[in-house]
Amino acid sequence: MTTWDERFRAGEYPTDPDPSPVLERYVETFPDGRALDIATGTGRNAVFLAREGYRVDAIDQSRVGLEIARGNAESHGVAGRTNWIQADVPSFSFPEATYDVITISFYRAIDRLADIKNALADGGVLFVEHHLRTSDPVDVGPPGGRYRFGANELLHACLDLTVLYFDATTEQLEDGRTTATARIIARNTTGREQSYPEPER
Repeated sequence: MTTWDERFRAGEYPTDPDPSPVLERYVETFPDGRALDIATGTGRNAVFLAREGYRVDAIDQSRVGLEIARGNAESHGVAGRTNWIQADVPSFSFPEATYDVITISFYRAIDRLADIKNALADGGVLFVEHHLRTSDPVDVGPPGGRYRFGANELLHACLDLTVLYFDATTEQLEDGRTTATARIIARNTTGREQSYPEPER
């Protein structure tokens, strides 16, 4: 049993968490089709995308996390639109030009980001959110800076795409803990003149 299996089994993470609020707000502007959720955990974004009508592949190294995610998909009536893949992100073979949406929440996949972007179909959209290195006191996320994004690291890594949204903020959660997070939405298109859809509020 891996460390993540133990964490999920011990209930250290919510078993049916809400999707990212930014993803919820922007999903209506995304293209329809196939989606990939990387490091899906218990399926917070994967199940949401399936409920929005996507056919979703979701990968994670944790068998326990995927079992919980599969149960969430069944309880939400979207088991037929989800495909759960037990795999390590560092060695996973991402198919080229396949996905209309790719999401990554709180996993630092910067070393595979080139391959992940290559997995986007033309016009496909990438959503990433992850912890930031910061001099502010924070309670959430990995200790130290090794597994966090540096200042503007995520933004710079996506400048070959069309950036539709970016933020880097320190926030206080409902339970009183503080977190520093970077979020980006970027589209696999190029050109000096493009459309920039406004999300629902």
